[in-house]
Amino acid sequence: MTSSRIWATLRSVPAAVDFAPVLREVGLRVTRPRIAVLDAVHGRPHADTDSIITAVRGNLGRVSHQAVYDVLQALTRAGVLRRIQPAGSVARYEARVGDNHHHVVCRSCGAIADVDCAVGETPCLMAADDAGYDIGEAEVIYWGRCPECARSTEPSRQKKGQRV
Repeated sequence: MTSSRIWATLRSVPAAVDFAPVLREVGLRVTRPRIAVLDAVHGRPHADTDSIITAVRGNLGRVSHQAVYDVLQALTRAGVLRRIQPAGSVARYEARVGDNHHHVVCRSCGAIADVDCAVGETPCLMAADDAGYDIGEAEVIYWGRCPECARSTEPSRQKKGQRV
């Protein structure tokens, strides 16, 4: 599976990655915008499009929104990136592909983290009735509060005028 090999390559390399072989492996030309987008997403898991555009412009200078959108679409279609969009959120992109992991989203601040599949292989959740579909992936989004938000809303251990 190509995307599994790509993820294995990306997962095992330091931050300064040579993305040219990854692009060639999926049949895409190596261009500066594609390299810059891959670098931006690799360094910012679950980044939204605006964050990616800002990072790409910091790397390349002047680049249009449309150019970045086109690159994101091409890389997603080729299986090099994964697009996720939790309910109520803008689209986000990640370089972790091919392993059918899931996500946890903070209801307070919107932070997103990866959650490894709990049981089984792809798909790790088997539908009781597949309605005739050939299911290739199960996507789960867990909702809660991240540790920082949970800490900020904990009741104070010290009430006014009392010592603990």
